[in-house]
Amino acid sequence: YQAMKIMGHQFVLGRSIKEALSRGKSYRDKGYSYSFDMLGEAALTQQDADKYLTAYMSAIDSVAQDNYKGNAPSPTISIKLSALHPRYEIAQEARVMSELFESVKMLIIKARNKKVGITIDAEEADRLELSLTLFEKLYQDPASQGWGQFGLVIQAYSKRALPVLTWLTAIAAEQGDQIPVRLVKGAYWDAEIKLCQQKGFDGYPVFTRKEATDMSYLACAHFLLSDHARQWVFPQFATHNAHTIAAISALATKTGAPVSDYEFQRLHGMGDALYNRVIKDQAVNVRIYAPVGSHKDLLPYLVRRLLENGANSSFVHRLVDAKCPIEELTHHPVETLLSRKTLANPYIKLPIDMFEERQNSFSPNIEISSQWLPFEQSINQFMQNKWQASPIVSGKKIITDLQHLVRSPYDQSQIVGDVNWANAEHVTQAISDAEHAFTGWSARTMAERAACLLKMADLLEQNMPELVAICHKEAGKTIQDSIDEVREAVDFCRYYACFSQDKLAQAEPYIDFRGQQQHQQLGPRGVFACISPWNFPLAIFLGQVTAALVVGNTVVAKPAEQTCLIAMRAVELLYEAGIPTDVLHLLPGDGATVGNTITSDKRIAGLAFTGSTPTAQRINRSLAARGVEPVPLIAETGGQNAMIVDSTALPEQVVRDAVNSAFSSAGQRCSALRVLFVQADIADRVVVMLQGAMQELVVADPHLHSTDLGPVIDKTAQDKLSAHIEKMTKEAKLIGQTKLSEACDKGTFIAPTAFELTSIKQLGEEQFGPILHLVRYQANQIESIIEDINNSGFGLTMGVHSRNETTCNRIAELARVGNLYINRDQIGAVVGVQPFGGQGLSGTGPKAGGPHYLAAFMK
Repeated sequence: YQAMKIMGHQFVLGRSIKEALSRGKSYRDKGYSYSFDMLGEAALTQQDADKYLTAYMSAIDSVAQDNYKGNAPSPTISIKLSALHPRYEIAQEARVMSELFESVKMLIIKARNKKVGITIDAEEADRLELSLTLFEKLYQDPASQGWGQFGLVIQAYSKRALPVLTWLTAIAAEQGDQIPVRLVKGAYWDAEIKLCQQKGFDGYPVFTRKEATDMSYLACAHFLLSDHARQWVFPQFATHNAHTIAAISALATKTGAPVSDYEFQRLHGMGDALYNRVIKDQAVNVRIYAPVGSHKDLLPYLVRRLLENGANSSFVHRLVDAKCPIEELTHHPVETLLSRKTLANPYIKLPIDMFEERQNSFSPNIEISSQWLPFEQSINQFMQNKWQASPIVSGKKIITDLQHLVRSPYDQSQIVGDVNWANAEHVTQAISDAEHAFTGWSARTMAERAACLLKMADLLEQNMPELVAICHKEAGKTIQDSIDEVREAVDFCRYYACFSQDKLAQAEPYIDFRGQQQHQQLGPRGVFACISPWNFPLAIFLGQVTAALVVGNTVVAKPAEQTCLIAMRAVELLYEAGIPTDVLHLLPGDGATVGNTITSDKRIAGLAFTGSTPTAQRINRSLAARGVEPVPLIAETGGQNAMIVDSTALPEQVVRDAVNSAFSSAGQRCSALRVLFVQADIADRVVVMLQGAMQELVVADPHLHSTDLGPVIDKTAQDKLSAHIEKMTKEAKLIGQTKLSEACDKGTFIAPTAFELTSIKQLGEEQFGPILHLVRYQANQIESIIEDINNSGFGLTMGVHSRNETTCNRIAELARVGNLYINRDQIGAVVGVQPFGGQGLSGTGPKAGGPHYLAAFMK
């Protein structure tokens, strides 16, 4: 706390605008001016947004009432759009352009009347297009016309910085009102890079070399100081780099720009000596960007400053490094960049190349219109399709008398296609054909089999629009969930293909107990059965099937009854990728007929299953009752997944991660959060924020970009979840429930719901849907809570939110779970990076997408 207080005093000008004005008087006497920023991050709830709006209104009043008599220019206010609306994102553009527009317009009207300028701060790259659309509407509104004090921040590390500046100049010239533009280097570089890598985008929106950003900054400055641009844009150069300041001053002299046509800006707490000299030598205006607020809101801002200025390439960092030669500090960024072998940083590979051994899966960026609109059109081409599925035995599609219509879970009136179910004879024949094909398939080299998987990965990406459409229509998945589904399937194919060749193709040497060298060679087992779930109908289906195939097994695959259509399409693509038709057989049908026939057949040499714990136990008993030697059962089942939050956690981050973990995919993930344990000290605040965040969720047609979560899979699931909600309404305290629109009546929707319990013991089996349970605890109860969680028997995922490293380590030591996530959400394990699987009632292991998985399919 004391450290944060010291840092707060250094980087925060005051707890209120009045205090900031008082503390800043000495700097204003030196000729400095200010732009005040209210500390705080993105609003999670409408209550948050209202609070920030009130704070900005109050700040404008305080600045207007300031009676400072010096010569420094009047202070201005900087605002964050994400603080003024809980859903400031491209998916909610309609709301942003109406609700957020009105909020900012209120600020503009007040600020203009009070003669206080406003600048919109820059945020993440995915919000750039939305911010420009909103800015244009506000700028062209009568409330702003003729003012000339409504400005915008542009980040030079963005590859779109210069085009954006030319666009701003064009709209300013058209309207005739000057636009103040603060040019900064950029504050979210690390996050932008990691997000693109995680999402599998085709490139980065920012430059990957520091000198490229510096060069971009100077190019933008050159444009802003040109005769044409200066008529319509007032440049505000924000930098702590002495070389950049010198270069801009030289540019201004060269272009004939007087010091009244531009200004410099710096951060409060930084660059004092540098800018004292600038003011003395150049008599140019310097404005200080000054955060205002309580120290408890400082952390996110402080982290950005430390990342920005603590980087090895930072001018500020190198300036205080006694070992850094002066020549390096004064080297022109263009010369530095031209001296490199490549313009891009070779140590920051493109997202597609981030894994050394394999290619990363690709995703379009649905927040960028140039990528989203063509992708949406390609999906729409398939939205009226009708798909058919049937048993495929040795490549022959079999039409049976057990035909079932497939209805969309978000609209039961929509027929997606039909499925012919297999009978026991089809199962027996498929196993016989697979057994016969085993010799030839297992004789192929690992490289030959892996090549089929690599080809399959490419085919999945090429057919992504159709696969996304099927995910929408058959499984009720949202756009991002559907893309992620395809990406995970792609990652399974590539990871298993590469791992099998690198680690399993050759015999492994080892030293036996006699000290003699021996070699161990693993080989395929025979006919493997794969029984997959409906919640990841493509990714898990292919994860099981490709793992079995690549090591030389033949496969009979039974998809979930609810999602046979996408399994059918996957098998067709596997055949196209080179898997022989007698090696892989598809057996859609119910568990009683197809499942029981598979598990009772003595020729099954192993079985991979993902689904409920009771079903896994029945399969285990059935396999054991065959009277043959035991075979591997690789099972991943459910969990009563918990998240533990102590009093040091950031409530905003907790709620964001809890909502995502509990309600994404309508709560239909094996890893989804079910029980949120919150230390009593912060529980009230977390509950209020959770209530507000839940009211912002959009439950609707999953095909729409604006939808956060779609339906649950079918009427059976809906009825079971509804019964639990009814039961909990009587036995627990309702925290909140998201409202459903009338359109949801057409499908099997469940409103996201949260209850407060006294103990996890009030719960029995897992409720596989968008229902969250919250339990308060005292600080001294944390070990007993973990004991209760362990005693549930489940052990799949757990989340921890704490800034206390000792607490995190202790929980990790005590918790019996497969995957533990710290200070993040607890869903979305990445293949090859975060192998996924549980223990106890949550699975047998080994973890899917990990280094031990393929060996379980071998002997």
